[in-house]
Amino acid sequence: MEAILNYFETIPSLHRGIIIVGGLTVFWIIEGMVPLFGVSYKKWQHAIPNIFFTLTTILVNLPLAFIFLKASDWVMANNFGILNWLPEMPIGLYGILGIFLIDGIGAYLPHLIEHKVKPLWMVHLVHHSDHHVDTTTANRHHPLESLIRYVFTLMGIFIIGTPIALVMLYQSLSVVATQFNHANIKLPKKVDNLLSYIIVSPDMHKVHHHHKLPYTDSNYGNIFSVWDRLFGTYMKLDTDKIIYGVDVFPDEKENSNIKDLLKQPFQKYRKPTASIEE
Repeated sequence: MEAILNYFETIPSLHRGIIIVGGLTVFWIIEGMVPLFGVSYKKWQHAIPNIFFTLTTILVNLPLAFIFLKASDWVMANNFGILNWLPEMPIGLYGILGIFLIDGIGAYLPHLIEHKVKPLWMVHLVHHSDHHVDTTTANRHHPLESLIRYVFTLMGIFIIGTPIALVMLYQSLSVVATQFNHANIKLPKKVDNLLSYIIVSPDMHKVHHHHKLPYTDSNYGNIFSVWDRLFGTYMKLDTDKIIYGVDVFPDEKENSNIKDLLKQPFQKYRKPTASIEE
């Protein structure tokens, strides 16, 4: 763990880019081999807006990374935050606990809030309005959402007391985990179910992308599934019943156009529909 943290403390931007592109490439290939949904769609055309928003996410986060560094340096120098207030522990446990806490405070919590606060939901809508969820959907976030998530992660650094190495390690793991759980891949049911007790599995996360409530407001987890199980936001739904998108924003053409997606957060709020029975 010490060697891993040493690497991520000064991980080059190029290496972070390789992780993003490498993950997309691997899961894109696997999707072609064992797809969950075999319905044909123009995969490359579908990927264009998603790749665009992946690039905007990178453009938002990379220049602001120095603020993460300054914040991490401050909490470490001032012995501030949960990790710094706990008794000394083995470095392996320290790393795992840090990643776990960042996942809860910096990912699960803001995701939950985005679904509950109307203006934030309209920003997050860009992610949910994808009608063909696959690995490219993972980083389909409006630039405003990238900033919102950034602020929560920054808050997490102060609350948890994380060194920059843990922040960079978590972000790299998060990218791969979200590419995995968004991927249009079919795992054996027993394997997927077993994974879902520890991490967010593909079938578990697909429920979150169902087009109607209450499923849309469930399974908020990013890497670890325990947060949903702990706070009662875990739900199951057979994958053959899942319909992607948001039912009150049904225009697939509009939801695939970059210009329209950039304007999506500024549309009038439409109350999502609750499903009586699936």
